[in-house]
Amino acid sequence: MKANPRLRSTSVSLRLLSVLTGALALAGCIPQVAAPPPQPAQRPTPTPAPTPLPPPASDWRDAPATPGDWQYAPGSTGSFASFAGAQFILRCERQQQKVSLTRAGVAAGPVSMAIRTTEGERTLVANPLQGGVSTSLAARDPLLDDIAFSRGRFAVQVPGMAALYIPSWTEVSRVIEDCR
Repeated sequence: MKANPRLRSTSVSLRLLSVLTGALALAGCIPQVAAPPPQPAQRPTPTPAPTPLPPPASDWRDAPATPGDWQYAPGSTGSFASFAGAQFILRCERQQQKVSLTRAGVAAGPVSMAIRTTEGERTLVANPLQGGVSTSLAARDPLLDDIAFSRGRFAVQVPGMAALYIPSWTEVSRVIEDCR
């Protein structure tokens, strides 16, 4: 017996209708995602100007302190104290009753060393050394007391080198007193 082609066509149509109805029913369960709203055209953001560096301190006492610590060492001929890995050295030469001040670095131009304290400033003639400059003061020179008692720090300036803003800690006084 042969199947009726019309019946077969109806059966296929019913199956197709059933599949489509199921697909539509499932499609109703999936939430619809709304398209995101269009973004407005972005304007290029202006690059901010770099922050200007603060002006250099008009007063040396306001300048940032040179980083570093003092190291004190007694010796048989006197004592010494070095600051910031020997950037600056105070040395007592007990037999000569002198205190030498040495600044590490390479000087340019005339060799001098200016010492600034809260009591004032004094420029000293310095001698060039291998890797620095040095000068000496008598153990009782008032400038040494000014350095020791300067309010918190003193400055050492040599032409062609960065200024040092050094704390006047007890190591300074110890070296000076060792020579007196």
